[in-house]
Amino acid sequence: MTNAWRDRQPRDDAGQVTAFDNRSQTRTVLLPATAGNDLTGLRGSAGLDAPVFLSRRGGGHLDQTAVLRIVRQAARRAGLDVNASPHWLRHSHATHALERGAPIHLAQATLGHASVATTDRCLHARPTDSSARYTSG
Repeated sequence: MTNAWRDRQPRDDAGQVTAFDNRSQTRTVLLPATAGNDLTGLRGSAGLDAPVFLSRRGGGHLDQTAVLRIVRQAARRAGLDVNASPHWLRHSHATHALERGAPIHLAQATLGHASVATTDRCLHARPTDSSARYTSG
């Protein structure tokens, strides 16, 4: 994944990031205004071609191993007893977005899935929830 500051576009209502993943797929992700502003605040004097997330080793872009290590350390600090990974965060994002009323096709597009069936497999049923809650008036 190679994302430079030129891939981050400010918007009036939010931030926009163009991300390139390890399979050479391009995603455009909208950020809430607060996250977009926070991200812009990290730039400092970095040039447009500088990495958004700078590696401590060598000063280039973070590699996949470094990102995995950061996510796992953050999960431990948060007291989560899970095998966290960037992919786990994608699943969590989809689950929470849909729980809050996002249409499944929007989650599908954000995640870059070719099929809604793939997005559906990412979702996690809650043991404390039931579809019966949505059938009675």
